[in-house]
Amino acid sequence: MRVAALYDVHGNLPALTAVLAEVDALGVDAIVVGGDVASGPMPVQALDALRARGARFIRGNADRVLDLRGASDGETWVRARRWVASRLGEERLAFLAALPLDLTLELSGLGAVRFCHGAPGSDELTITHLTPAERLRGLLHGVNERVVVCGHTHLQFDRTIDGIRVVNAGSVGAPYEAEPGAYWALLGPDVEFRRTPYDVGAAISAIMATGYPKADEVVMYLTPDAERPARISALIEGSS
Repeated sequence: MRVAALYDVHGNLPALTAVLAEVDALGVDAIVVGGDVASGPMPVQALDALRARGARFIRGNADRVLDLRGASDGETWVRARRWVASRLGEERLAFLAALPLDLTLELSGLGAVRFCHGAPGSDELTITHLTPAERLRGLLHGVNERVVVCGHTHLQFDRTIDGIRVVNAGSVGAPYEAEPGAYWALLGPDVEFRRTPYDVGAAISAIMATGYPKADEVVMYLTPDAERPARISALIEGSS
């Protein structure tokens, strides 16, 4: 069994469409959506496309679309969440809110694989390639699977600690990588990092035309930036 792990789509339909075409060409057996699928410029189209494929979903922090505790109405991310919610409607919002935090699948060559968004049992805690070993051990406490696939930090990595392999699948829609593209992972019989090219210029035009309040931010991550991975990894670890 081979699984496409598609994380952090963030409503970027052009990126998702390109990845799904590649998934079809590869003959992948199943799709796991690793959270933060809809909060972005094309939320309905992105979510509906994956539900139509029979994908398995786990919940990301941004999938709690209406969880605005402690926020001010003037903040851009709040306006963006409300914009997304108004388009998704009640049924889709309920679907996202009810998603599980973790999913375990048995994959040939890898054994039992735990899929989570941030860390096992959490859609907010962060793991990067810089996460100190002791902190990572704490985040993996009680995990029985030998492979954990996470996302949330939008940067691919592959590291092993105490016999547990931790893989970040990357971000389809808003990668923090140096080069543009849609980043994801193919699992079984091993882990293969994928980067799917697509027409980023056309995607930027389409995203800006949606009126999404955070369109500028999404577009920023679709442009080249050689220093972005190191800068953001350090920023994430500094705030952990």
